[in-house]
Amino acid sequence: MSKEFIPAAKPIIGDEERAAVDAVLRSGMLAQGAEVAEFEKEFGAELLDGRPVVAVNSGTAGLHLGLVAAGVGPGDEVIVPSFTFAATANSVALTGATPVFADIELEHYCLDPASVASKVTERTKGIMPVHLYGHPANMSALQAIADEHGLAVYEDAAQAHGASLGGKKVGTFGAFAMFSLYPTKNMTSGEGGMISTGDADRERTLRLLRNQGMLKQYENEIVGFNARMTNLHAAIGRVQLTKVGGWTEQRQANARHFDTHMSGVGVPAVADGAVHVYHQYTITVADDRDGFVAALREEHQIGSGVYYPIPNHRLESFRRTEELPNTERAAKTVVSLPVHPSLDDEDRDRIVHAVNTLAKAGA
Repeated sequence: MSKEFIPAAKPIIGDEERAAVDAVLRSGMLAQGAEVAEFEKEFGAELLDGRPVVAVNSGTAGLHLGLVAAGVGPGDEVIVPSFTFAATANSVALTGATPVFADIELEHYCLDPASVASKVTERTKGIMPVHLYGHPANMSALQAIADEHGLAVYEDAAQAHGASLGGKKVGTFGAFAMFSLYPTKNMTSGEGGMISTGDADRERTLRLLRNQGMLKQYENEIVGFNARMTNLHAAIGRVQLTKVGGWTEQRQANARHFDTHMSGVGVPAVADGAVHVYHQYTITVADDRDGFVAALREEHQIGSGVYYPIPNHRLESFRRTEELPNTERAAKTVVSLPVHPSLDDEDRDRIVHAVNTLAKAGA
């Protein structure tokens, strides 16, 4: 077997993306413009059943602007998972509101509705689930809690391009949703984010907020940010959008192969009615997870990732003391394996062989 290193994640950039960027460079129109507008239309049509989309320069900016446009600010609380990337809680804190950390369920690593219900206070403004690893959160249960208490739901769909639940696309459930276009996501624009919303007034506010508070040059209506996406980034994203459906099918095929052939580790569960897009293929390793990760790399030349080793509420930036047992357990046992579309049959078999060998040795 070949021992060429298999990376945990691998952006796929081809000649089409290069040609698209070159066309923008030749045009001289590099900043936000026609490419961005077309990308927004195409993204909404392809992934969100036509829901309006606003392009921004990062996923974090998308969450932040979405919350600002939703009226979240000082004195408010937003319930978020602690088991996710820090941008989720950071975006809440950047509005002046307080992120309130709830626990996850261990089947899909998404917000546990029971924990969320226990965190609601008179200051709670909304609930922000993360569709972690590409699996949808339990939106029906979370929406029921929101409806009971008069709260909004905001979706962090950074990792869930094309995922769905009960036939409904992720990104169409909440007051707004954010998709990340970072290089290692299921599709990329180099860097960037997309905000979807079904509310025309909120969409207009988002367009103001991303561009210094103006829709027409020098006619500033509100205080805003510079969160614009460039035509260069949009050109990459437009090409990637034509490929993401096929890439998702390859990710799902890789995941089915792993599900069928791996043993001795916990493989990802998929909820009834859910379409998992496998941004990550995340297994659980009960004993010596860190040793398992090191052996994958050193003995088998296979990369992996631990997402996320330090729960957000334990980070120095938040330093909270609440007990979230499922979150703590997941942080100690998860390993994300390569599942990207560039894997070939030999790569998949090497990954299965390595996992099964290490699991058996640790049993």
